[in-house]
Amino acid sequence: MSGCHPVAARLYTWEMEFRQRKRTASMEKGTQGMSSRLGTTLEMIKWEHSVFALPFALTGAMLAAGGLPPWRVLFWIVVCMIAARSAAMAFNRWADAEIDRVNPRTATRAIPAGLLSPQFTIGFTIVSAAVFLVAASRLNRLTLELAPLALAVILFYSYAKRFTHWSHLVLGLALGIAPSAAWIAVRGSLDPRIVVLTGAVLFWVGGFDVLYACQDYEHDLQAGLHSIPQAFGLQAAFWIARAMHVTMLLLLVLLIVLFHLSWITVVGVVAVAAMLIYEHQLVSPKDLRRLNAAFFTMNGIISFVFFLSVATDLLFRK
Repeated sequence: MSGCHPVAARLYTWEMEFRQRKRTASMEKGTQGMSSRLGTTLEMIKWEHSVFALPFALTGAMLAAGGLPPWRVLFWIVVCMIAARSAAMAFNRWADAEIDRVNPRTATRAIPAGLLSPQFTIGFTIVSAAVFLVAASRLNRLTLELAPLALAVILFYSYAKRFTHWSHLVLGLALGIAPSAAWIAVRGSLDPRIVVLTGAVLFWVGGFDVLYACQDYEHDLQAGLHSIPQAFGLQAAFWIARAMHVTMLLLLVLLIVLFHLSWITVVGVVAVAAMLIYEHQLVSPKDLRRLNAAFFTMNGIISFVFFLSVATDLLFRK
């Protein structure tokens, strides 16, 4: 700018500073936008709820190995679990977008609220499913061959409530296959004994999903959606949930017998039973206010406590 008029030089300097500030503001806005979208995506897939199925998958892996599996295998099992659950949750939000829009409890979810687009959500589902398949391929051949079937089960749940009152058990199966899948990941084959743990998780998840569905009793009646509360009423739904959780406990006792587990796991199952009893005391057909506490907090603790007891049992046996 040598030889230019001082005023022109100052105007040029101001213009350059303005453009720099504009670029900086644009970059900051972009960074905030990416951070916001990441937070919204993690909220959509309920990242923190991975605690439900992951401990049971790790339990299946440790039972298969008779202790601690190789770290490489554990790593790919965790990747499979996270990717599969992310795909299932995102697909559910995409499939239920219109249903969520008219339900006051779910109207603030990402797609109905306009925070994420349906296109982004289905794209996220596809990427997560691809990551799941890649991770399965890093384990063994049978794991890879069964991976598409596992995906089909977990994605199918999103449509189950459109035609069956027992969709809660479909969700239970979607999470329940985790320990059996982890067993296959370690052994490359399936042992019928581990299917008992799949059954236990199926009825555990089915029971608390029945309770959770009680929140949507009125909406399901109006929308024509199927659930046990909608089909049999709230009072009966609570008894069905209790029966499912009793069945879960009986299957856990059978698991102890089949794998010759010690008093450590017995203590863990007793603790699980105590927490289930407490969970059912938190809510009633006439008072659902503490349902979130029953659903999120207690069930997360239940899965972790059971895993910890089995892991301790197997490691001390060594």
